Amino acid sequence: MANVGLQFLASAGDADPQSRPLLLLGQLPHLHRVPWSHVRGKLQPRVTEELWQAALSTLNPNPTDSCPLYLNCATVATLPSRVSRHNSPSAAHFVTRLVRTCLPPGTHRCILLVCERSDVFALACALARAFPLFTRRSGATRRTEKKTVTVEFFLVGQDNGPVEVSTLQVGVPGALPSLSPSTARPSSGLWRCPLCKWVSLGHSLPSSCPSPDLPQACGGVHSASGCPWATPFPHPVHCRTFHRPVEVSTLQCLVNATEGVRLAARIVDTPCNEMNTDTFLEEIKKVGKDLGITPAIIRDEELKTRGFGGIYGVGKAALHPPALAVLSHTPEGATQTIAWVGKGIVYDTGGLSIKGKTTMPGMKRDCGGAAAILGAFRAAVKQGFKDNLHAVFCLAENAVGPSATRPDDIHLLYSGKTVEINNTDAEGRLVLADGVVYACKDLGADIILDIATLTGAQGIATGKYHAAVLTNSAEWEAACVKAGRKCGDLVHPLVYCPELHFSEFTSAVADMKNSVADRDNSPSSCAGLFIASHIGFDWPGVWVHLDIAAPVHAGERATGFGVALLLALFGRASEDPLLNLVSPLGCEADTQAEDMERDSKRRRLV
Repeated sequence: MANVGLQFLASAGDADPQSRPLLLLGQLPHLHRVPWSHVRGKLQPRVTEELWQAALSTLNPNPTDSCPLYLNCATVATLPSRVSRHNSPSAAHFVTRLVRTCLPPGTHRCILLVCERSDVFALACALARAFPLFTRRSGATRRTEKKTVTVEFFLVGQDNGPVEVSTLQVGVPGALPSLSPSTARPSSGLWRCPLCKWVSLGHSLPSSCPSPDLPQACGGVHSASGCPWATPFPHPVHCRTFHRPVEVSTLQCLVNATEGVRLAARIVDTPCNEMNTDTFLEEIKKVGKDLGITPAIIRDEELKTRGFGGIYGVGKAALHPPALAVLSHTPEGATQTIAWVGKGIVYDTGGLSIKGKTTMPGMKRDCGGAAAILGAFRAAVKQGFKDNLHAVFCLAENAVGPSATRPDDIHLLYSGKTVEINNTDAEGRLVLADGVVYACKDLGADIILDIATLTGAQGIATGKYHAAVLTNSAEWEAACVKAGRKCGDLVHPLVYCPELHFSEFTSAVADMKNSVADRDNSPSSCAGLFIASHIGFDWPGVWVHLDIAAPVHAGERATGFGVALLLALFGRASEDPLLNLVSPLGCEADTQAEDMERDSKRRRLV
C-alpha cells in the first residue's frame, strides 16, 4: 500500500462501490447506529438496505470480523467492542490490520470510520500506518496513476457535541418544531431514545404509524414505553439522530498528525545507504523550511571541540559524520520550555562489540526516536504549539572502522562526566546523554523528554505494542499511560529506582560505565537511568524517557510510533481542540489549574 495519498473529508460524497470501492469500519454497536440514509449513496445500486442490515446481523467480532457486501468492492468490518484496561478504547491497533486485509483494491477508494469523537485521533493515526510511503519496488516507479484513499468519519455517542435539531417531517404535511435537546421536556414532544439519544417529534402525530421509509439512526422502531422521556403515544414511531460532520479544524489536525506519522515511518523504513546522517539533516532542514525555522547544527570535529564526547565517540568512524541538530519553536507568550530529544542512530552495527548476522538486520530502525520527534514537531507547530518547543536530534552511525570507539576507551561527555566504554553496542544512551544535557544547559528546558529505540529488553519488559516509560515524576508516568490509551501509541511504566539500579554502572577508573554489570537486573530501566544521571537525579525539572525499540515496527514495516503519543501527551500546550481532547488532562483538572497560581512549571501540563 505504498505511495497512497490520504484525504480526510467531512463528507466523502456518494459513489457506486464498483467505481470507488468502500470499507466501512467501526465497533458493532456504532455500526448499528449508522442510518441507511447516510451509507445508501455509497453502496447503491449494488447493496440494498436489506443486505446492509443482514450483513450487520451476521457480524460476530472475536475480536474482529468482516463481511463482504458486494464482491470485493464493498466490505463492512468490526473492531472489538471491549478491550482490556491496558489497551486503547479505540482498539486502534486493529484498524491498521483490518485496513490492510479488508480494504478493497482500487485506484480511488473510500473508508468510512464510525466512532466516537474521542477516538477520531487514534483511529486516524492507526489508519496512516496502513499506508507506508517508502518503497523501492521496481513496479512502483513505473506506475503513473496515483492512488488515493478518502476517509470520512461518522461520529456517534454523547461526545459528538451539541447539534442543532433540524426540522423533521413525520408523514403528515407541515413542518414540525425544531427544539434544542437542552430545552427538551416530555411535554414538548421530544423523546430521549436510549439508542439514539435525541429524537425530534412534533406535538401531534398521524393516526397511523409513520412510513417505514423514514431515516433511522438506531436501526429500529421504538415504542413510547421503551424511551425514558417518552410522551405516551399510542403508536410506535421512528427515531432519528442528527449528526454534525467533523469540523474543518479537526480534519486539518488529522492531516498534519497522519503526515507526521507517515514521515516518521518513511525515515525509519529507509535503509542507511540512503538515510545516512547527511540525508537525515536534509529531512530536518526540509521540515524547518516548511515551518520557517532554521535548524542549529553542530557536527563532526566541532562536536569534539565543544565537548559532545558521546555523539562524537559513537559516530566518528562512519563515512558520514555525526551531528547534533536542533529545531526551535519560540512563540510569544510562552510560559515554559519543552525539549524533545531523539536518538538518531541511522545504522547500528554494534560497533566493535558487533552484532550477529541475525540481530543486525533491521538496525536501520535505530533512528526511530529522532524520526518520531521530527514528525511530531512538524505537526505540533502547525497546530499552534503555545510554549517553547525544541526538537533535539542526536545523529550518528555506529560503524566499524580504524577510528571506531574501542571497549575500554573513556569518553568525556557534555555533562562533564567520564564514561568507560564496556559495550560499544550500548551507544544510544551515550548520544542521548549529550542531547538531554544540551537541552538542560543550553536550551533551559523545564521538561525534557527523550525517545529512543534504546534496548532490546524493552520488548521483553513491555511487549511489542507498548512503549516503556521511565520518569522522575509519578504524575507524568500516569499521564504517559493515559495519553497512550487515548492516541493508540500504548505505554507502560518501567521501574524507577536509581538508588537500587544505578550501581550497575560502577567503574573503577571513570565516573561510570556505559553498560550494566548484570543484564538480568531491569536493563531497560538501567539504560534510562544512565541518561538521567547526566542531568542529575535531583534535577528539579520533569524528565521522561520513552523506549520504543519494539513498537517502532510491526513486522517488516515501520509504524511511525511516537508521533501520536507526543502530540497527545503535550496536547494542552496546543491551540487545537482535538489535541486538547486527547491530552492526558481532563476538563476538571484544567478548571482546578486555572484557579491555582503557577508556582510550579511542572504543573503546567500535568
